[in-house]
Amino acid sequence: MNTNNTGTTNFSDIVKKSILDNFASDISISKIIITLGVSFLIGLFIYILYRRVFSGVLYSKSFNVSLIGMTMVTAMVIIAVNSNLVLSLGMVGALSIVRFRTPIKDPTDLIFLFWAAAAGIVAGAGFYTLAALGSAIVGLILFLFIKSSSIETPYLLVVNCENDESEQLIHTQMGNLVKRYNVKQKNVTPGNIEITLEVRLRDQEGKFINRISELGGVKNAVLISYNGDYVA
Repeated sequence: MNTNNTGTTNFSDIVKKSILDNFASDISISKIIITLGVSFLIGLFIYILYRRVFSGVLYSKSFNVSLIGMTMVTAMVIIAVNSNLVLSLGMVGALSIVRFRTPIKDPTDLIFLFWAAAAGIVAGAGFYTLAALGSAIVGLILFLFIKSSSIETPYLLVVNCENDESEQLIHTQMGNLVKRYNVKQKNVTPGNIEITLEVRLRDQEGKFINRISELGGVKNAVLISYNGDYVA
């Protein structure tokens, strides 16, 4: 019995057709301009949002500008990968050995870096609507959560006092002067007790620290802006 294989398609034919359809050796100038333009606008949006929500101590403009560059460079790489199968395999091998050793101190910076890279990948693949709409939604969520979490600023209060009586007096006054507080560290040496407290103030930081400094037995009091990271 003879089997006619005309019209049948095997797995290798499907793979070959997929490769031929998805990889084009020629890249149009209009596609390059549109893709890089979209990636630049998204990168600019990320740049502006990062500057608005930054709550650290030292703002790095160079890091923020690199977010725009990462979005555009990633989009450019994806355009090249989509255009040539051999080039795409070579880039996978080359990029797999790249190691970035710049330390990221704030987890929020890592989110922005990953966002810039992901937006560049999506824009480079030609999904402009997904890149723009997804970036808008992500930006709105980050703006709401980061801004709402920075409304109430925490502080560290470091107080040096003479004895247990003066320490008890500090705790009594703290309950009347601040919203809430908790002890982070206590260091006791002969003739001195050093207490580190995390405090949430009502208002008037200067007036608060002056009231603590005027208490009997208090040698000095220092108020420090606190970003939530503390190692005892």
